Amino acid sequence: MAVDPDHVLRSAATLLTRKSTATMDEVARAAGISRATLHRHFAGRDALVRALEALGIAECEAALDAARLDEGPVGDAVRRLVAEIEPQAGLLAFLYTENQLFEGEEQNAGWARIDERIADLFRRGQETGEFRIDLTPAWLTEALYGLLASAAWAVAEGRVAPREFTYMIVELLLGGARRPTDTPTA
Repeated sequence: MAVDPDHVLRSAATLLTRKSTATMDEVARAAGISRATLHRHFAGRDALVRALEALGIAECEAALDAARLDEGPVGDAVRRLVAEIEPQAGLLAFLYTENQLFEGEEQNAGWARIDERIADLFRRGQETGEFRIDLTPAWLTEALYGLLASAAWAVAEGRVAPREFTYMIVELLLGGARRPTDTPTA
């Protein structure tokens, strides 16, 4: 019987989203394969995490494309982006905690591409006057990542209804990022 690597990765992502400390034995069971078979495909946890990283990057880039970030008001584009990322938010929350992915010279260039595309969106919002200019696009990008991860964990633990995912993130992020329409006078 042939092993579908995509099935193994998605099974691992589902498990690790719920239990980030899962062992390779638990990952193998979740995928319906033996530990030996898992090891043939992924030599260890680091190799598995790196493969999950590649999956996460591909999923993020697909979400960025589907969100049509260059179309319409920036607030609407942010809303579309969060909605497109939502199905992969658990995987991204897991990856967000894997420090080895973001340290040193071996950082995957895919994250830099994603960061730049999202920062460009926030920069566009600043240029059009929709967003505050005192918050850098890099900070707004990091804030979005943090909100995505936090919402994914809250939904996974049952503290928040899944249908609230996009609304919670977008309202909190945009509520802080939007440029006030009426500025108080001194």
